[in-house]
Amino acid sequence: MNSSTTKWCVLVALVATCVTAGLRGAAADLPEMDGVPTAEAETVGMSSERLDRIDGVMQGYIDRNETAGVVTLVARQGKVVHFSAQGERDAESGSPMTHDSIFRIASMTKPIASVALMMMYEEGHFQLRDPISKWLPEFSDVQVAIPSPPQERVTGRYKTIPAEGPITVQQILTHTAGLANSYRGITQPEFLEMSAQTRPGDTVGDMLKRLAKLPLNFQPGEHWEYGRATDIVGRLVEVMSGQTLDEFFKTRIFDPLDMTDTHFYLPESKLARFTALYGPDANGKIVLSEAPTADSRYVAEPHTYFSGAGGLVSTARDYFRFQQMVLNGGELEGTRLLSRKTVEMMTVNHTGDKGIWLAGPGYGFGLGYAIVTDLGPAATPRSEGSYYWSGAFGTIFWVDPKEELIGIVLQQLRPYTHLNVRPDMASMTYQAIID
Repeated sequence: MNSSTTKWCVLVALVATCVTAGLRGAAADLPEMDGVPTAEAETVGMSSERLDRIDGVMQGYIDRNETAGVVTLVARQGKVVHFSAQGERDAESGSPMTHDSIFRIASMTKPIASVALMMMYEEGHFQLRDPISKWLPEFSDVQVAIPSPPQERVTGRYKTIPAEGPITVQQILTHTAGLANSYRGITQPEFLEMSAQTRPGDTVGDMLKRLAKLPLNFQPGEHWEYGRATDIVGRLVEVMSGQTLDEFFKTRIFDPLDMTDTHFYLPESKLARFTALYGPDANGKIVLSEAPTADSRYVAEPHTYFSGAGGLVSTARDYFRFQQMVLNGGELEGTRLLSRKTVEMMTVNHTGDKGIWLAGPGYGFGLGYAIVTDLGPAATPRSEGSYYWSGAFGTIFWVDPKEELIGIVLQQLRPYTHLNVRPDMASMTYQAIID
């Protein structure tokens, strides 16, 4: 071998060593956590350097005292390539945010409840067009509210007419049943009054009997309207399975998927990892709303109210494992909860052009998930056919089957829509795709 060849071989070896060291450095930044398979970003078509931009953007929100802390996770092709914990879990005590911090996930409970009901579907308990009154007779004779003419409003804001058809299971899963809710609609005041009647020891079944007495905001299937429909989903699971929703989730979903930190009510032994809840003051700076203590309603309430619409606490690890199961077509590490065809049915648009006002234009709704239907109006880098949902305390996840991608953001802030934490996470994730 001549001297030129020798120098060339040495140079190639040095470059290879540097590249390998760089990749190992990137991998070393990922936590070693059971149940979280990791890989260098470059091995799945992403850039480690570009993924680091997520941390920079999130740190900006923390430095401006707009959110206390955040956990972010990105996975592609079944491998976690970004997993970061920044800021503080509890700013008052100075406790740092950790990868295994436990968050109130609110409406991110809904996809789990929807999967549970579709497991009942696969066991032959119902068809999507079946009326829910078959299992919940309190919804047998629903009425629809229509505005009273101006000259008659001295006797009431609305009058009622019989529903033209029954509320179906599909309408409950897609939020098209017309149920009274806290967001808007002619029956909003009555819903808020009903909600105030909930007492310690009540069950979701107790609440639904009161809800069934309120008229619908529109004819079943006529429009899309967000609300407590997924509490009906959870109650249907209970009636069909003979278990409480808590028992069903644990024995049929959480234990099989090794979701060890997902609960309706947090064991006191895990309080040290529970996150504080914040809200913005008049200047947009965080102030404490709920301390992560034993008297939190997520710990101390009578353990009877299992809300499929929004009752769970969880971690980034656990939620990743659940959504990876869905992305895999209903299976994770040899454990199958659903068939591929059922997952396909859940993650397509069931609502046509009704409009999903909460998500905005460019979205439809499937069975428990919002669906990206048109990239332009949706103003998102997520692929058409991606599905997602979010939580009232600033959390969000999305699943992009085309890119084999999962993104998760967990923070504890309400309200949160004055910040771009969640859309920033999406744009910072997709700009890191390099294949």
